[in-house]
Amino acid sequence: MSGAQAKAAVVCGCIGVVAEVSKEALLKRHKQGWLEEYTDDLEVLVRRIREARTKKQATSIGYQGNVVNVWERLLREYETTGELLVDLGSDQTSCHNPFSGGYCPVQLTFDQAEEMLIKNPNKLKTLVQESLRRQVVAINKLSDAGLFFWDYGNAFLLEARRAGADVGAVGADSIKFRYPSYVQDIMGDIFSLGFGPFRWVCASGDPTDLQKTDEIACEVLQAICEEGIPERIRQQYTDNMKWIRQAGEHKLVVGSQARILYSDQVGRVRIAQAFNDAVRTGKLKGPVVVSRDHHDVSGTDSPFRETSNVDDGSAFTADMAVQNFVGDSIRGATWVSLHNGGGVGWGEAINGGFGLLLDGSEDANYRASLILNWDVSNGVARRAWSGNENAESTILRSMTLDRRLKVTFPHHADPSLVARALDQA
Repeated sequence: MSGAQAKAAVVCGCIGVVAEVSKEALLKRHKQGWLEEYTDDLEVLVRRIREARTKKQATSIGYQGNVVNVWERLLREYETTGELLVDLGSDQTSCHNPFSGGYCPVQLTFDQAEEMLIKNPNKLKTLVQESLRRQVVAINKLSDAGLFFWDYGNAFLLEARRAGADVGAVGADSIKFRYPSYVQDIMGDIFSLGFGPFRWVCASGDPTDLQKTDEIACEVLQAICEEGIPERIRQQYTDNMKWIRQAGEHKLVVGSQARILYSDQVGRVRIAQAFNDAVRTGKLKGPVVVSRDHHDVSGTDSPFRETSNVDDGSAFTADMAVQNFVGDSIRGATWVSLHNGGGVGWGEAINGGFGLLLDGSEDANYRASLILNWDVSNGVARRAWSGNENAESTILRSMTLDRRLKVTFPHHADPSLVARALDQA
């Protein structure tokens, strides 16, 4: 399990339930403070969900066991009492590697699955596919009752389909899935607005520096909001100010004094330059390194996740990540990376990344403007070319704010002509 989902549920005022087959992993997350409570008893789990819902209490509950058992128990509760105890659901199992330890079948314990992986991998594959079919049956029935389920982009639906599970869209061709990828359904439009996970690390390793950077970031975002911003991005700024104001109290640090804040191009540049100024004046005790997650506006080409809503055919090319890699390099990044894989597995994604050291110098200030403007605009332009309305308005605003930026706009074909051509093909 990741710690992020459990913590995010609490920050958002939800009841988050995360299943984890590895007891060691679950206890580690609880000890680190990412998970508030845990149990290995399904009846206790159901009781705690019901209690928290009644009290409107935000909490994160870890279940030490298989997620298939959780889905089936929640289904049984609905079928016997009529009460739907789950509103939102997804699956973050490593289904891009399901037969080599990424998915533990419900028929086995974690230790048994590890042993079978070594002694009888073919049998394990059979059990994994049986388990996937069981899991989908429960999810489909809960979905029919009102659950909103989405694919995380980790090949869960793809492997479920290969296993023979009923995940095809009703009345659609065999390519489409019944459930959306969360990039297509949610993150795609957020990426197209230019928002994504902007990162920074306080090189001093001092918690007070991290606290000060939180305050600086919030001040910058507040100032941008007061200048006036389009309504379509105001909610993003508001949500992220709420997040950064609560970040410290939720104790999100494990190791490096680091933070992630979703921001757009304007916010990233101004935050980075404000950090650089704080280093220069001595407000911060040491330099700050800024970067981003690859799961971002333009850091990754991945047709089944990050670029799954880029529907002009270019989702199956790797040019955007490569262009970012090269563009960040020539604009003065401290380091860059270009690599295969990531959350969806080898051969399914190309990632371009960078890091920039802010040491308080004028040079760092200048490079922050060059790199961060390019790093975001490259991806927004790509999304605009595919016809995304949010991306078109965002890149137009970027060109207004920076007259040096020139992006050609797509020619929108008449939808009826496109439909006719497809029919003829």
